[in-house]
Amino acid sequence: MLNIDELKFDERGLIPAVVQDWRSGEVLTLAYMNRESLEISLREGRTCFWSRSRQELWRKGETSGNTQEIVDIIADCDRDSLVVKVKKAGPACHLGNESCFVDRVWESDTLRDFSPDQLYKLIQGRQTDPKEGSYTSYLFDKGIDKILKKVGEETTEVIVAGKGGEKDETVYEIADLYYHVMVLMVQMGITPEEVLSELAKRHVIDKKVKQEKMV
Repeated sequence: MLNIDELKFDERGLIPAVVQDWRSGEVLTLAYMNRESLEISLREGRTCFWSRSRQELWRKGETSGNTQEIVDIIADCDRDSLVVKVKKAGPACHLGNESCFVDRVWESDTLRDFSPDQLYKLIQGRQTDPKEGSYTSYLFDKGIDKILKKVGEETTEVIVAGKGGEKDETVYEIADLYYHVMVLMVQMGITPEEVLSELAKRHVIDKKVKQEKMV
């Protein structure tokens, strides 16, 4: 574990901090910290930055309420910049956007950005704004029984593919199951964060059990 004294602040006493959503990996903002704001962040467990424009400490969410609870802070190999992973409460951008990075400059024709969060939001959109011919909208229209039936069918297909030892086929069926489980989540109002939080609780419990066994 690094000590603050091992970090390299620039000639202004600042170090850049890339703030990242701990769950989705989305980059939220690029801010700066000085030694005092970093110490406050470590002590309070919430992000505190140094405002270069106002020349003062800036606790994120102090006025907006959009706080950022720190999950961890990692320094780069040169120890002159930080990645701060956070659990955010509300938009990160002062304009009301989830991230400060919204204006696309360029996009590859062959490589596409994709994440589970994007899939979840797409499925949500098919529920709130049904699209004719959309299979997802069809599932929502048929309701919970149809969705649960599909989850059951896809689970069986994963088992059959896995038992057959066919990796590519198993990946294909897992993707089908993943999608249908997300449809179920949207139907029931379950967010990915709630599922990950449950998994995180189990991880903590697992670590505690291991520690007790060592004693």
